[in-house]
Formats: sequence, structure tokens, C-alpha cells
Amino acid sequence: MTVAVYAGSFDPITNGHIDIAKRAAAIFDKVIIGIYDRPQKNLLFTASERVELARKSLANIPNITVEAYSGLTVEFCKKVGARVMVRGLRAIADFEYEFEIAMMNRKLSPDLELVCFMANLQYQFLSSSVLKEVTELGGNIESLVPAHVVKALKEKLGKHA
Repeated sequence: MTVAVYAGSFDPITNGHIDIAKRAAAIFDKVIIGIYDRPQKNLLFTASERVELARKSLANIPNITVEAYSGLTVEFCKKVGARVMVRGLRAIADFEYEFEIAMMNRKLSPDLELVCFMANLQYQFLSSSVLKEVTELGGNIESLVPAHVVKALKEKLGKHA
């Protein structure tokens, strides 16, 4: 059985993330969405909130599970028995960042393979950061995230959303 980890902050999960997760689930026996609990970013949602949003978003895909983790992603992969790390690429800037991380991960865990999925054209521009800003400024995000994520964003961001 091939286990893959799709790791990130997912603050919050978007339809772009969901698309990558579904595509990975069609290829690998088991996909674990690893929600990094302490990224060096300003987070809107707690780790447990991000896990719950992701679980609800992916509940209809039987071979996907969602777990929070801390520490090195390669260590999380070893802990859960993953042989593959999944990443999504939107643009050239993503490639440069992912390439650096991939080389470090290869050094730390030579047996862990990286599989990158190109973002679906309709989500090439989508990031959680942009999504939060658009929501805060009152923009319509309903085609970009599941309905429960829209609701959670509006609750967190208050009256302007």
C-alpha cells in the first residue's frame, strides 16, 4: 500500500487544495492531509479548526485522512509510513520554493519521493492568503472554497466579510 502525505498549513483549505487531494487520492492507496500546527505564518485558524475544516471538506473521499502534526514534515511522513510527499504547484514562484524544500527533504529522507501536481487552471491564482484578504474586504469567495469554509471565514473576519 502506497501512503502519501499532502502537508501544509491549510489556513483555510481551498478548492485548489481539495482538487490536489482528490487527484492524489485517485493515484495513491492512502492520502494523509498533514496540517502543520505551527507554521511561521500569521494564522487565522487554530490547528484544530484547520483540521476540522479539512475533514469536513474531504469527508466523502474514503482514502483520505486528516491529521495535525508538528516538527519536520519528513519525520511526520516516516511516522505515518508515507513513501510519497504530495505538493501542488501554481506558478514559477511555487516551483522555486518547492524545489528548495524538496532538495532539503531529499537530504533528510532520501527514500521519500516528491510528486507535484500542477494546479487546475481555475485555481492557479488561489492562495489562502489572497482568499482571506478578499473575504475581509467583502468579496465573493463562494466558488473558491466549500460553503462551511465561507461561513468559518466570515465568522472569523467579522462584520466586513
